[in-house]
Amino acid sequence: MSEPLNSPQAPGYFRRLAAFTYEGILLFGLLMVSGLIYSVATNMRHGLRGSLGLQVFEFLVLGVYFVWFWTHGGQTVATKAWHLRVERQDGGPVQPLRAACRYLLSWVWFAPALLTLQLAGLKDAASISTVLLSGVLGYAALGHLRKDRQLPHDVLCGTRVVQAPPRPKA
Repeated sequence: MSEPLNSPQAPGYFRRLAAFTYEGILLFGLLMVSGLIYSVATNMRHGLRGSLGLQVFEFLVLGVYFVWFWTHGGQTVATKAWHLRVERQDGGPVQPLRAACRYLLSWVWFAPALLTLQLAGLKDAASISTVLLSGVLGYAALGHLRKDRQLPHDVLCGTRVVQAPPRPKA
């Protein structure tokens, strides 16, 4: 089955990873602010006490961030900058339940690397960086195994990432 001529094109490897990196930089700020709010609200005085609560809170903050943006135009700040958009496989807008599913399954980007670090007991910065980077690059490479260049979490959720060139100015 061939795609229609006006079908959006899947982004390339570089564009996807560039948006991923930019998203990480933006999320660093979001997590710093939300972590401060959590610390003040819970009177958290030590980084290791109550850290599970902080991690759950930050996980939820990230979920709200992504679900809101994916259901309101399909673009986060980073994906808008790199001209990418998340949409349903049929090109329609992503609904909240599908966006939440995508958020949960997108943790597959990190899960194998985090599990490897945990099982191997690696704690130094160089090992953590190497294993995480290898995991992310390996997962991103999976997009080349499919003709439509979509990653497993998008396939499972019925979503896709497409190039979204800016609209011409009137």
